[in-house]
Amino acid sequence: MSGKLYIVPTPVGNLEDITFRALKVLKEVDYILAEDTRTSGKLLKHYEIATPMRSHHKFNEHQTCDAIAERIEGGEIVALISDAGTPGISDPGFMLSRACRRRGVEVECLPGATAFVPALVSSGLPCDRFVFEGFLPVKKGRQTRLAELAQDPRTVVIYESPLRLARTLRQLADAFGEEREAAVCREISKMHETINRDTLGNLAEYYASNQAKGEIVIVIEGR
Repeated sequence: MSGKLYIVPTPVGNLEDITFRALKVLKEVDYILAEDTRTSGKLLKHYEIATPMRSHHKFNEHQTCDAIAERIEGGEIVALISDAGTPGISDPGFMLSRACRRRGVEVECLPGATAFVPALVSSGLPCDRFVFEGFLPVKKGRQTRLAELAQDPRTVVIYESPLRLARTLRQLADAFGEEREAAVCREISKMHETINRDTLGNLAEYYASNQAKGEIVIVIEGR
């Protein structure tokens, strides 16, 4: 009898941002696949969930997803979580979901937290049509992609590391124009959440001398 893969979103900050259904699934599955068992262990301990965890991250998913999918096909009921947010959105998850689908195994993704949606809605920029880019290419193809996005009429949403934020904002200002409106959203749903709205030129200047910390979402006005 075929098992099932649940893809379960977890909070991006505040531990209360999890659904009752997600908690129920995490308690009832055979085991949980976690991006980092230490990080996820804090969430499970908070909600007194004793379900066993196994590691599933970007460094081992190429080697393990087919074997895991085979076990699920054989009857195991499994939940996949990432460190924060929805697995598969700039996090491990796509490969296992695809492997299960190819075997005819049922995959169910629960609705829940992801960082870019509250950042987009809170930015004050149009959110009826947008393009989610995740992380931009670090080197190859980066300038080409920036030039393409600069011409897109939709609001653009990007994830970025705080260590690369100042450099990326400078490149965005050069590609999109200094006066293009944008928002830098930091630590969504956490205690020190901030949203800095301004032009790309001003944001680039500000973060050149003010080091950001935490998870970053950049939202940029469309052309």
